[in-house]
Amino acid sequence: MILLDFQKSLHSTEGNLTLKLECELKEHDLITFFGKSGAGKTTILRILSGLLEPDFGKIIVGDCIWYDKAKSAKRAHINLSPQKRPIGFVFQDYALFPHMSVEENLKFALPKGANKAHLEYLLEITELNTLRKQKPLELSGGQQQRIALARALIRNPKILLLDEPFSALDSAMAHKLRTELLKIHRLFDLTTFLVSHNFSEVFSLSHFVICLKEGKIYKQGNPKDVFLHDLPSGKFRHSGVVLEIRESGLVAILSILIGNEITQITAQKEEIKDIKRGDFVLISSKAWNPILSKVNYDSL
Repeated sequence: MILLDFQKSLHSTEGNLTLKLECELKEHDLITFFGKSGAGKTTILRILSGLLEPDFGKIIVGDCIWYDKAKSAKRAHINLSPQKRPIGFVFQDYALFPHMSVEENLKFALPKGANKAHLEYLLEITELNTLRKQKPLELSGGQQQRIALARALIRNPKILLLDEPFSALDSAMAHKLRTELLKIHRLFDLTTFLVSHNFSEVFSLSHFVICLKEGKIYKQGNPKDVFLHDLPSGKFRHSGVVLEIRESGLVAILSILIGNEITQITAQKEEIKDIKRGDFVLISSKAWNPILSKVNYDSL
């Protein structure tokens, strides 16, 4: 069990807000913090990592107290340093050392006295072996992301923190690396916390999602219950992302990415007047005619 129960006053471009988190989560799940920019998602990862201290509250992971500070001074203040927390952190910009090679970036993070065979193993499973002497700026975004992931795993963490790790990648590369991330999550038996505002990432990766708005939890649960619960039912229901909308006479043809497949749907223009490229939609049907429903981001 992981208990997150803390508050933190924040100053953002949209004014002051109080981040308030109170939830119990399962270990070994992949958990996504979802919401718009400024909702407090990245701040939560920084607090989990020990890089930022809450105003008060508790963080308990398994049998270990990472943080404990009451509003009053009735009990001792506990705040484990980042070095004492078994976490790996992949930052949004990857935060790699540009003057170091791939191998040197990993060696720098390797704990003193640790078995170097673990470094070789990580280079192998992230397919960076042949690139070990290259510097990050000589490599693609996807390769840099794999370096950041390997470096985060070098300390054998129990918890992996990912701050929008796919945001700078094209859709094909992001899909490939999401698949790799799932394999690594299972292989190392991790608890993974992911920050995202991308529906396809949430559905393809998450066991549990916490939706944040202005620093508060307003929905939580598995992705289907959170995002699809109030939408129309039907004999079949599929969710996907609109890639393209093309007019063809009196109708419109939508290309929708459902899982790894692109499906084309024909709809009346009036039916899709509020739908645009990039929207997350639900496709359902009670008989022959599919019903297209936009999943409204603002209503979640």
